[in-house]
Amino acid sequence: MIPRQSSRRTRHLLSLALLLSSTQALSADDSAGEETEAVPQAANMQLDQPVITELGPPTNVAPTEEQSQSTDAGSEEISLPQAENLELDQPIQELDKPASPTETAPTADKETETVKPQPELPEPGTISLVPGETAKPLRLLGSEVPPATSTRLAWSPSQHFEGVYSPTAVLVVNGAKPGPVLCLTAAVHGDELNGVETVRRVMYDLDADHLSGAVIGVPIVNLQGFHRGSRYLTDRRDLNRHFPGDPNGSSASRIANSFFHEVISHCNAVVDLHTGSFYRTNLPQLRGDLTNPKVVKMTQGFGSTVVLHSAGAKGTLRRAAVEAGIPTVTLEAGAPMVLDELSVSHSVKGIRTLLNQLGMVSKFRLWGDPEPVYYTSTWQRTSTGGVIFSEVQLGEFVRKGDLLGTVTNPITNVRTEIRSEHNGRILGMALNQVVQPGFAAYHIGIQAPQEQISQPQEVVAEESVADKSESKVPATPENRQPPTEGEE
Repeated sequence: MIPRQSSRRTRHLLSLALLLSSTQALSADDSAGEETEAVPQAANMQLDQPVITELGPPTNVAPTEEQSQSTDAGSEEISLPQAENLELDQPIQELDKPASPTETAPTADKETETVKPQPELPEPGTISLVPGETAKPLRLLGSEVPPATSTRLAWSPSQHFEGVYSPTAVLVVNGAKPGPVLCLTAAVHGDELNGVETVRRVMYDLDADHLSGAVIGVPIVNLQGFHRGSRYLTDRRDLNRHFPGDPNGSSASRIANSFFHEVISHCNAVVDLHTGSFYRTNLPQLRGDLTNPKVVKMTQGFGSTVVLHSAGAKGTLRRAAVEAGIPTVTLEAGAPMVLDELSVSHSVKGIRTLLNQLGMVSKFRLWGDPEPVYYTSTWQRTSTGGVIFSEVQLGEFVRKGDLLGTVTNPITNVRTEIRSEHNGRILGMALNQVVQPGFAAYHIGIQAPQEQISQPQEVVAEESVADKSESKVPATPENRQPPTEGEE
């Protein structure tokens, strides 16, 4: 019995040895196959050098004669990339779809196509209204937008604590005919949404083939605040208190400087869209410096919209643009953090009427009778804290002594009345909420004598601030002025 068990054990050990040897052979074959596959080698980079130095041309290689000639020719005139002509009434994802075979012309047909002559490149800022003159390309943000072109560009400040900025969309419609350049800006305060929707509706309704001049629309200027649902930038500063900005100032001043010089300075007129602030709502109204004839002309182009005289707080986009020679008005409508259809519709009608008044669109638009002009205004404040309930409505006319609202102490049940101290109209008011003593609750406009208003002056296409040789707008130190209730 013992010899039989030994032979059986011997056979079992031999089987295990054969199995192990075959497994090792298979593993060796797999390893050999893996070694034959080509693995991409990482680039050897000097991490202590900026990326632009690594990506740029080598400095120790002398340029060829052809490269030198091309460089000398380029120094005479900078050739900008031509912006793509997009259909702005289509979403981006539809534009990015590849063309179907039926939409693509055969190669044979392409050879017989007649090449359209390209328009000559104009000198910057030569848009004019001379009869018979053709429209010129618009140079903006490092691109050239040809006439009869709608496109999307992007503005991004050059400095940020993270190293890069998220690009801000800039919609551009350059008409087929010459005319002024109108800029529409919204969400300079990131929590003001009505202007965002207003710019979208206006821009996507324009037809470049039937437009005289150009319209630049920036739906969201303060992208930092917009992402956070905040009025302010991430550094807690009010962007609309730092224009025209300072390239060496605070973060807010640098952002303001970049936007003002890269976008605003290329315009002949600006409409800056805002809403009320801090749980207040505004009757749709225009604010502008009525001592400026071109600003007066702009206010008359908005149809049935209330006008309030205001030079604007120092550091606001409107005031900085007017001081730089660009007529600008602020269009206030509605409350922050909400989309109000009535406010948006009113704003869209007003801007479309302005386009007609400026001669930029041929379609005749006449909207309502002119509203009163209010040369002065005052804020009626609460004397006690508590819960405010209003007895008047936005746009209502009031007389001195009329009851505007009440403030009730929720603990003692003491009720305090707020009565008007002036004859005028409610241009802005607080929403029903808890308030502290001194809270600005009712903005009352007082109508202006007609003789105080300047005579209007036409807004025409002319050389933009950015294209003038002496166009550098002096930088100002950063302004720390706190925001004013109800002011843009």
